[in-house]
Amino acid sequence: MKKVLLGISGGVDSSVAAFLLKNQGYDVTGVTLNMFSPDALAKPELYHDASSDAQKCAEIIGIDFLRLDVSNHFKKYVTDDFIAQYLKGATPNPCVVCNIHIKFGVMLDFAMNNGFDYIATGHYAKIENKNARYLLKRPDITEKEQTYVLWGLNQKQLAHTLFPLADLPKSRIREIAASINLPSSNKKDSQDICFVPDKKYADFIQKHCGDKIEAGSFVDENGNFLGTHRGIVNYTLGQRKGLGIALGKPAFVVCKNADNNTVTLSDEDKLFTDNFSIKNTNWILFENPQKFLKAFVKTRYSQKQTECIVEKGENGCFNVSCCEKIRAVTPGQSAVFYDENGYVIGGGIIMDNNTA
Repeated sequence: MKKVLLGISGGVDSSVAAFLLKNQGYDVTGVTLNMFSPDALAKPELYHDASSDAQKCAEIIGIDFLRLDVSNHFKKYVTDDFIAQYLKGATPNPCVVCNIHIKFGVMLDFAMNNGFDYIATGHYAKIENKNARYLLKRPDITEKEQTYVLWGLNQKQLAHTLFPLADLPKSRIREIAASINLPSSNKKDSQDICFVPDKKYADFIQKHCGDKIEAGSFVDENGNFLGTHRGIVNYTLGQRKGLGIALGKPAFVVCKNADNNTVTLSDEDKLFTDNFSIKNTNWILFENPQKFLKAFVKTRYSQKQTECIVEKGENGCFNVSCCEKIRAVTPGQSAVFYDENGYVIGGGIIMDNNTA
């Protein structure tokens, strides 16, 4: 009997994933990852320890349960990186980083060192083995598909991972959970960054950085002074509301420059681009990309994909040319590439073309 270590959070997806795998004949153990302590959060009073919910679900399903402390790794790879990237003017996606280093990194290493054959999660994605290569694909039901945050997985990680929810709609997941009286059956889906549950990213960064966050200048595209901002971590590309400045017309954040601590404001049309570059790439469909390839790209999780051409650049970077302009292509976010059949070709981190 194959042994599976399944990341169980107490939510409906991971709980049902555990139930399905057990029914398929796997020897399943649920594990909750202790990624941080309440005092590491922006507002500890908003933190809820989900491990008790996870343990209740494991007991109902009838699987073993354990907790794994990964807090040091989470701090190093996720929260410290999150803060560092924001201070550089980027807007990182910590879920992508967490998947690479924690859920499919530390958890997988623990599983392999303790006699497990696979790890599993409640992600909505497919893994296929074709021509001796493990591929990542959108599920047929794309309602909740999550391949966008999984582009960084390598061949070892894909080879030892199971995604049992790939072919099920969310409504069916909740039906299964209710049928076995899981307390997670009506639990809302989490949409927030787990370590900043109130979405106040700047407050979280301020708490951990103190006086590193300095006020600076709002400027126009010609560098002319428009006013004073509260620190670049308080703003994101495309932002219009909450700027704290009145110019007599709508103004949008079109650039953040950490080197001179400026935030550039302009008209919304300046947010659209059909060219950008990426770094820190990972390729899944093949080992090494051709110099030139056609693909479909998404630069945000909920975004409609756009046709593009990807070309090798310098120093391991790649240049992306899109067939139509995309709004607010944001440095630090992920660009994920797909083929016409929904396979993930690969992805990378969007660079700041204004300063790189």
